[in-house]
Amino acid sequence: MKKLYSLLTLLLLVTGIIAGCGANDTENNASDTSAEQDQNSKDSAFPVTITDALNKEVAIEEDPEKVVSLIPSNTEVLFALGAGNELVGVSDFANYPEEAADIEKIGGMEFNVEKIISLKPDLVLAHESSAKNSEAGLQQLRDAGIAVLVINDAKGFDEVYKSIEMIGQATGETEAAETMIADMKKKLEEVKSKASTISEDDQKSVFVEVSPAPEIFSPGKNTFMDEMLSLMNAKNVTHDEEGWNQVDQEAIIKANPDVIITTYGYYTEKPVEKVLSRDGWQNVTAVTEERVVDVHSDLVTRSGPRLIEGIEELAKAVYPDVFAE
Repeated sequence: MKKLYSLLTLLLLVTGIIAGCGANDTENNASDTSAEQDQNSKDSAFPVTITDALNKEVAIEEDPEKVVSLIPSNTEVLFALGAGNELVGVSDFANYPEEAADIEKIGGMEFNVEKIISLKPDLVLAHESSAKNSEAGLQQLRDAGIAVLVINDAKGFDEVYKSIEMIGQATGETEAAETMIADMKKKLEEVKSKASTISEDDQKSVFVEVSPAPEIFSPGKNTFMDEMLSLMNAKNVTHDEEGWNQVDQEAIIKANPDVIITTYGYYTEKPVEKVLSRDGWQNVTAVTEERVVDVHSDLVTRSGPRLIEGIEELAKAVYPDVFAE
């Protein structure tokens, strides 16, 4: 009987192992099939022709395997779309995510054409903000047979969505782009919903300082931060100016903002303390109530998915009671 029980136990054990192997094989096969379907889906998106920010029609014949990004915002979008592994070259200023630090650097505002060509990319993602000044270099890349796509210089959320769509289309990540945009829109609606509960009497005036004294600059209309403040139901005291402008300190003191936001703490020590101790500002409401907050510039100026983090940080700084966790 003992031998019989031993044989039965051994048989059950072997059967379990075989079944387990079969299950693992099934799972592995399913995983392989899913990956193959994803790749086939990406491949089917090509060839594609995209009209870029310079109104040039850019033909991309196959799913790019090697991509160079000339500006940090494009790099962030690529990583967020899951295409970061395709990057072989990035701007010297690419600092997010951490993986970007390990990728070959190709220069800053003036990129190294020879180095880019040596990397043999299938696609170079340029940017409208610097394209005109870099036209000669971009043409050299085109002449070398490299597809160059100039991404639009987004100044608002709708234009950021367009940038993400364009990069997603160029890299075969259209579904990921659609998902990212939908998620951004959902989170933005949550911010707007909370902001709608703020009454006109409780609305705060805000001064955003993007560079320290003595040459203080602040964003006006047609900038991300102006749109962000509007969406969270706050008033930008420099809204009437266009773009980025150097401001007169006396004008800001007269405007008497309720809150002051600085965005240069990543390269200037103690920005909040410096504003609080600034000569002549002691009677400004934001200073007397110590409502001065530093927010990282990349979160509120870089046209990518982290802009949602940016508006959330700004909202907490301006209306902590409404936007508290």
